[in-house]
Amino acid sequence: MSEIEQEIRKTWIPAFESNPAEDKEKFYINVAFPYPSGAMHVGHGRTYIVPDVVARFWRMQGKQVLFPMAFHVTGAPVLGIAKRIAKKDEKTLKLYGGLYRVPQETLNSFTDPIVIVNYFADEYERVMKQLGLSIDWRRRFTTIIPQYSKFIEWQYSHIYGQGKVVKGEYPVRYCPNCDQPVGDHDLLEGDSAEIMHFVFVKYPFGEFVIPTATLRPETIFGVTNLWANPEVTYLKAEVDGEKWIISREAAEKLRMQKHTVTEIGMISGADLVDKAATHPVSGAAVPILPASFVDPDMGSGLVMSVPAHAPFDYIALRDLQQQGKYTDIVPIPLVTVPNFGTIPAQEIVEKNKIPHQDDPRMDELTQELYTAEFSKGKLNENCGAHAGKSVRQAREDVTREFVDTRGSIIFHDMSEKRVICRCGNRVYVKILDDQWFLNYADPAWKEQIHAQLPKVALVPPEVRAEFERTVDWLKEWPCTRRVGLGTHVPWDPKWLFEPLSDSTIYMSYYTIAHKITKIDAEKLTPAVFDYIFLGIGDVNALPVDAATLKELRSEFLYWYPYDYRFSAKDLISNHLTFQLFHHRAIFPDELQPKGMVVFGMGLLNGMKMSSSKGNVFLLEDAANEFGADTVRMFLVGSAEPWQDFDWRNELVLSVKKQIERMWQIVLDASSVSGSAPIDAWLISRLQHRIDAATKALSAFQTRQALQEAYNGIVSDLAWYRRRLPEGSNGTDALHEVTSVWIRLMAPVIPYTAEKLWSETGHAGLVSFAPWPVADPTKVNEVVEVSEELLQRTVEDIQSILKLVQIEAKKVTLFVAPAWKHQVFGIVAAAEDKRNVVKTVMADADLRAKGKDATDAAVQTVKLIHSLPPELVTSIAAGVDEFAIFSAAKAFLEKESGLAVEVVAAESSAHPKGRMALPFKPAIVVE
Repeated sequence: MSEIEQEIRKTWIPAFESNPAEDKEKFYINVAFPYPSGAMHVGHGRTYIVPDVVARFWRMQGKQVLFPMAFHVTGAPVLGIAKRIAKKDEKTLKLYGGLYRVPQETLNSFTDPIVIVNYFADEYERVMKQLGLSIDWRRRFTTIIPQYSKFIEWQYSHIYGQGKVVKGEYPVRYCPNCDQPVGDHDLLEGDSAEIMHFVFVKYPFGEFVIPTATLRPETIFGVTNLWANPEVTYLKAEVDGEKWIISREAAEKLRMQKHTVTEIGMISGADLVDKAATHPVSGAAVPILPASFVDPDMGSGLVMSVPAHAPFDYIALRDLQQQGKYTDIVPIPLVTVPNFGTIPAQEIVEKNKIPHQDDPRMDELTQELYTAEFSKGKLNENCGAHAGKSVRQAREDVTREFVDTRGSIIFHDMSEKRVICRCGNRVYVKILDDQWFLNYADPAWKEQIHAQLPKVALVPPEVRAEFERTVDWLKEWPCTRRVGLGTHVPWDPKWLFEPLSDSTIYMSYYTIAHKITKIDAEKLTPAVFDYIFLGIGDVNALPVDAATLKELRSEFLYWYPYDYRFSAKDLISNHLTFQLFHHRAIFPDELQPKGMVVFGMGLLNGMKMSSSKGNVFLLEDAANEFGADTVRMFLVGSAEPWQDFDWRNELVLSVKKQIERMWQIVLDASSVSGSAPIDAWLISRLQHRIDAATKALSAFQTRQALQEAYNGIVSDLAWYRRRLPEGSNGTDALHEVTSVWIRLMAPVIPYTAEKLWSETGHAGLVSFAPWPVADPTKVNEVVEVSEELLQRTVEDIQSILKLVQIEAKKVTLFVAPAWKHQVFGIVAAAEDKRNVVKTVMADADLRAKGKDATDAAVQTVKLIHSLPPELVTSIAAGVDEFAIFSAAKAFLEKESGLAVEVVAAESSAHPKGRMALPFKPAIVVE
């Protein structure tokens, strides 16, 4: 197969170069371009194979399809890799020399980040070609070529000119080692971590104050004690001129957040225990209790305790009190919330029988209670002037009061402790005051996106709510860095645009990428791009010749807007929503994105794939071991695109056997001839398979399409063979079936399909052959219902034979009488089947049959509920079951191995005959 793949690839690569065709409707799809810093694994495979299946489908539908690819190399991740390799970092060398199998000579040159990205970009292209992706490779570029940088400068000339890029003071994720902000793609670990905004509530403690970090400042009214870790040595420090007691870790974080911190001494946590601070509102003494669970790296390293509403605080206090300590401390309730008692934390801990603080359920229970209180809780009379307020409102009011009048500060920290930059160092929160930000908080800009979203087709539709939430949630986004690869900010060249911010409208660049690289970058002024993308300006007054610019604009307008973008669901919270903001800011209504398909995650043997953790199976290895088509078919068939999939080698092997089975079936069918009565059924079923596969692919249900195109046809062929006359290997009908089958499978297993298309005598590439179209004139419902009746009856006979404990010799089929078909028709037509017995008995002839008619109506209702609606309609239309069984008597005897007698139920006195129903004959085995 490897030789076949190589031979076919040579014909594909030029064939998939797509140019505007005025006589064809375009279909433009694109997928998030990869960051080529390592080898592709099978998780990447699904990301690129599914769009390829869709591209191939629409190409066969007659559309002019554009499917481009580029490589995203902006940012600092590759610099971190180069530094770690230069330092001979053992883990990095093992990853690149071992897992990725980079030759040692090449690995030695990986101290240059450009060498890394060029090496892996070439690797990506080679593996993508091996997998048969129908990409127009002329349009390949990287995000650091000068022409693309000029494109980014043009984009930001508009964004900045509209006041959507601002300089300000904001908290950002920051790597001290790299000395710059970091985004999701810069992280080895913790890419889902968010910046949390805590309030530091100050408790007077002699000449010092003890600040405690909280996300719930409204719970100050329920504080019973503070927690200090007796094993930690705390700092006495002067913070912004005020004496504080904090952990050493907190001091470092405060410095990053523009606070002046001077160390003036130390105090052990043990010396704080059993002392008392002062409550900032009531003035009451607040005892300090010991707690080894207090992490000096969280908040200030000291914690305020609200045991009535914080499960961790409640259980920690309970543990101490069970030792006979601090028994005078009583939880103070302050929030009333539906479905919870007076002390919600106590209730949720005891109800779930939590034995200790380390119980893995604690985080989940805490989140459950916090969510309930925030969404439905109200403050009670213990909260003074805030009594009666919702928790949501009180939180805002108390925060404002404490910051404005009680000297509290907002302290920023990560939601996860292990947030690690690709350079290997820890990431913190830092306040930057000269950073450039995209102002996604702008309410007018947000409103434009909310208005645009309903016009965007989203797959699956359930993700729409997440897009809406992201638009609401987005605030200022740091869009620049000081270090890394990329485009310098035109108005402030010491900064570069960060990776997510330079990859928002590159889908438009693809349309001209293969032509614009031939133009000197210095000539690509903002005015040139204004003409190409917006049609603005005098084409004759620009640095590039008018004919070239008109050609570029024409090509852009042919392809744009894109029809669908494919990307992962974890990018909804950034890239996928960012690109909506940027398109809206730059392009007119008619050029806005039309649709997006959101992918699920990839698992390997049940675990999330991660290159850094070594839990990956390289895509090239998979293709070499199983074949490109097998990899494609498994990834398409294991789940719908938006669902998570799990790669397991043993399951992949079964897919390889399925392809081999198809290969053999098609080649065997090439030599058959003649006809048989079952042909009409097979051709009729084929129309349904075509229709169902087409509808599924049109809706991006690639797994469902494969089920119809492969499993469905294999199943139909199996029944067809059983129904062939004795000694027949097939008929001419198989030629029509295999022609359709090859084309239906071509988007999924293109190499196999191309070879089979040629082997079966067809000219040209199947990749450009017309997609099959269902022919309604070939649909024969009577024949289909007849065969369905036989299939179900054979299954029922076989089930009975497995159950009976006798040596069977004969099967008798009792066929339902005409009056029961009348009952079936009445029940099938009834809208309310619960009261259908009355309708049946309203017929005088049926009423005369008494209990027999009533029983038949009840059993028919049960039968109809078990059948597909379309089958019920066909049965109600009427078929001659006696004639069907009589004609198939020899077949039934062959299948059962027994003599078969067909009897009209009304002509027999056998008690079983009374049980016969339409489409369900009574069966007696003797």
